[in-house]
Formats: sequence, C-alpha cells, structure tokens
Amino acid sequence: MAAARIYQGKWVLVKLPLALLALAAMAWLWMAYFPLPPSQLNIGTGLPEGVYHEYGRRYSEIFAQHGVALGVASSDGSQTNLQRLRGKAEPRVDLAFVQGGMGFEPGERHKGDRIETIARVGSEPLWIFARSPLDSLEQLRGLRVSLGPRGSGTRKLALALLQQERMSAADIVDSEISGPPAAQALQQGTLDVLVMVSAPQSPVVRELLGAPGVALVQLKRSSALTERLPYLQLRLLPRGAIDARLPQRDVALLVTTTSLVARADLHPALQRLAAEVARQVHSAPGPFQRAGDFPSLRRIEFPASAEARRTLTSGRPWLEEHLPFWTAQVAMRALVICLPIALIAWWLAHTIPAYLRWLLESRIARWYGELKFIEHDLAKESMTGMDRLKSRQRIESIENAMRDFPTPPDLMPRWFTLREHVEFVRARLARARGR
Repeated sequence: MAAARIYQGKWVLVKLPLALLALAAMAWLWMAYFPLPPSQLNIGTGLPEGVYHEYGRRYSEIFAQHGVALGVASSDGSQTNLQRLRGKAEPRVDLAFVQGGMGFEPGERHKGDRIETIARVGSEPLWIFARSPLDSLEQLRGLRVSLGPRGSGTRKLALALLQQERMSAADIVDSEISGPPAAQALQQGTLDVLVMVSAPQSPVVRELLGAPGVALVQLKRSSALTERLPYLQLRLLPRGAIDARLPQRDVALLVTTTSLVARADLHPALQRLAAEVARQVHSAPGPFQRAGDFPSLRRIEFPASAEARRTLTSGRPWLEEHLPFWTAQVAMRALVICLPIALIAWWLAHTIPAYLRWLLESRIARWYGELKFIEHDLAKESMTGMDRLKSRQRIESIENAMRDFPTPPDLMPRWFTLREHVEFVRARLARARGR
C-alpha cells in the first residue's frame, strides 16, 4: 500500500521535501519580490564648492552610519543630474538635487519619466550681482554676464528670465566662467554681471554681498515674473538675515526651491532612508524658511515617492526605527516571507503524516469491521456449510491483505491485536463446523 510506504518513510518522502520546497520558495520570493536593498548608491549634487555638494557629503556620512555607501558625484547642475538619473550620462546616480523649474519645461517631462520626488529640501534665491546699478533684465544687453555653467539649473532659469524680456543669450556677452572664478572676475572688473542660484550660506554669496563695488540687484516687476514662472516666489531677505551686517538693506529676491529626487526604481527601503536623512539635514530654520518647513512634498514638479510620503507623514516602519538598517531589512523579510512559509511547511509536515496514518488506521478498522460481520454470522443458528466456507474465505482474504500490508512500527501493536482476533474468529469458525 502506497500510503503505508510513504508513512514509513515520512522523514525522507514528506518532511524533507517540504523543508526543501519551503527553502526554495523563501529564496525565490526573497530574490524576486523582496530583495535586499543595494549597499552602494550615488547622489548627484552640484559644483564642488557649492552648498549642495556639502549637503551630499553630509548625506554620505549619515548613510554610512546605516551601512550604506553613498558616493557623491559633483556636476554642473540640475540638467546634468537629471540626465544622470535617466541613465543618459555618466556616472549614473540614484539620488540628486534638482532646482525648481526643471519639471515645468516642455520636453523635460519625458513620456514614462521614471523620476520621483523624495522631498523639497530648501529654498534658493536668484542672486544677480552687478558692478553698476541695475533694476531690469533689459539693462543686461551688451554686458558681460555669467549665466552659470551649461547643464545647470541656474543657466536654464536665467535664460527663462531673459525670454520674458524677449531676450536671449545672443543679446549679452555670455561668459563661460562661473562659481568662484566668476566672483573674482566680477570684483576685478572683467565681468559685469553674475547670475547664480545658491543658498544664502554659500561662501560665494557671502563674499559678494560684502565686496566693495559690487551691488545686489533687485528687479522691478518681480511679481509679474512669478506669475509667468510658477516655480518662482518673491521673498524678502531682511537686513542682517545672513549675519549681523549682511545684507546691508532689505532686498526682495526671486526664490526657487530645490528638491531631492530619485529614480523611481530605487529600493523602497532606501527611499525611506533618504527621506529620513533629508529630515535630519534640512529641517533647520534659515533666512527663507522656518524650522520644520522642509523637507516637504508641497508644490513638487515630479511625482511624489509613496515611500517618502509615508516616511515624512508617519515615520519609517517600527523595525527600521528600532533596529539597525540591515538588521531591520532581514527581520522584515523573515517576518513577511520566511515565517509564513515556515508555518505552512510545519503544518503540512504534521498534517500529511497524520492523514496517512488516518488512512492506515482506517484500513485496519475495516478489517476489524469485516471480522465483526463474520462473528455476527457465526452467532446465527441457521448458518450453513456454504456460509462457513464463505466466512473462511473472507478470513483468508483478510490474512493475505495483512500479510502484504507494510505495517509502520507505531501501528504494529494494533496489527498484532488484529492478528489475534483473526485467530480467535478462525477458532470459532472451526468449532462451529464441528457442531
């Protein structure tokens, strides 16, 4: 009987295959649907001397505390970062800082764009420094102007502002220098105007705000520009907001925001970690923000990451909050994948042998039932010789079946008891024949 043979070899034929199948299912689900996050990432920042490159280094330090290596890739700016996120430039990055306005331009939103916003992380003013008093972009005609490096969000914003005045880069003397060299050229008189988007704490901004012969431009009709370019806001930079003497007067500046964005296929655990790190780095107050204003997901240009939204709203999962990052990842998979499969395998490992044992006990019980019918017939006074012959054949049939029955050791007592009962009924049948 197949059930008896399987029951006898239940450890090899039932429990071991179930254990191997459970391990295979765990491994398949783990790798295919719930893999561990990668341990190495890259973040695109900005120029090496910029504030967001420094932010990238702080991100790298905090990620390292969680066992994740975050490489900091400097770049010319937001356009370059977006190209790297989309895999169209090297080195490829997983996270990047992107200036406001990069998602509004037609053509920048590619069909099926796979970029998501982790959070808006700060406000950045548009700084226009000039050697002569200016109050309009039209006055830039013919001047030597630094619009920022090619591939940067600063240059894109500057060109968008020029377009509002029906101007282009051809109407100015477009300088190729930017950053600290441009600030030095402006102070030396070899550059007339420097346009840059940077945080107020930038060393270049501090240097130019206090430089003699260099003025911070406040544009007329700034409110109209914010109506045409919705990613800009008009904000007041009060006197002494940066330090005790800078700026020297109240200035109304155009301000855009910077967002931390990621590839949409970035592992969910790393998206949650990036949102938590952004909270640690960017929640402090500043000249254009109060404590807790950032990070946020208001007025974003790329779709919000669902994982980042949950993290900023409710925090990370309990395990990630209370356990080291990698320990939490393994524990989550153990709870979600390994524990349910192990419980199912354990239940089957007990249920299948129990069902097989029930089948075997049912077979023995049927033989007992047949013996009971024979005993009932023997009690009849009207039993004929033909009836006794049939009963003897039935007993022989039971004995043959018992002889071929591979009895498991734990059912052997019942088998021997049945054997005694068969002998007892045979003896009664012999006595009945002699009457």
